[in-house]
Amino acid sequence: MKKLSFTKIALAAVFSFLMFFPAPVFSEIYSFDEKTNINVYENVSPSIVTIDADINEGVSSGTGCIIHSSGVILTSNHVVEGFKDIKITLPNGKSYSGKMVANNAENSDFALIKIEPISELKTIKFGDSSKIKVGQKVLAIGNPFGFNRTLTTGIISRVDMKRNKIQTDAAINPGSSGGPLLNINGEVIGINQSIYNPDNNKSNIGIGFAVPINVAKNFIREVKRSNPALFREK
Repeated sequence: MKKLSFTKIALAAVFSFLMFFPAPVFSEIYSFDEKTNINVYENVSPSIVTIDADINEGVSSGTGCIIHSSGVILTSNHVVEGFKDIKITLPNGKSYSGKMVANNAENSDFALIKIEPISELKTIKFGDSSKIKVGQKVLAIGNPFGFNRTLTTGIISRVDMKRNKIQTDAAINPGSSGGPLLNINGEVIGINQSIYNPDNNKSNIGIGFAVPINVAKNFIREVKRSNPALFREK
């Protein structure tokens, strides 16, 4: 009777083990919550732009939302306040010179910027901020500290419609102003504006604010009435 070598015995043992305990199958499996985050980001991020405004103090950076395919962009007025030049960078890396066409700085801190793209742009979808609830999940996309189209998530922490403030713990940092606060359907329910920093800390501490999108929709309607040509298709 032939003696089995140690190597053959070892291989036989490994084979037997794998028969009874097969190797785990690795696949891309995402939870419902992860799928929601991924879908919202992939659908919305193509309509989010980077804004760099040349001002006396240097460069003011922020985020903008494309609201019309011809190149109309909604942002926070404080991002471009006192600008000399405005540079808009699209998700594909192409940059355009932006023109301020309207603002509502005193009432709601909104501004509309116009660029002249070579092709139609993907636009955001508006939600209804009158239906938001404390505790609902929200997502924010912005350009904090120059990290373009960063996604953060959180909840609505508080709603103050009298002051036109939606409070959220979704991370908002310098450079996020003008970006969208989104519901799980990818609809914009607010425009991110500011953070609470009582200790003069420029970073997020879990208290951020957005202006309800219905306020922005009223502003946009007023601009459309006074300047309908701005929203015409090419």
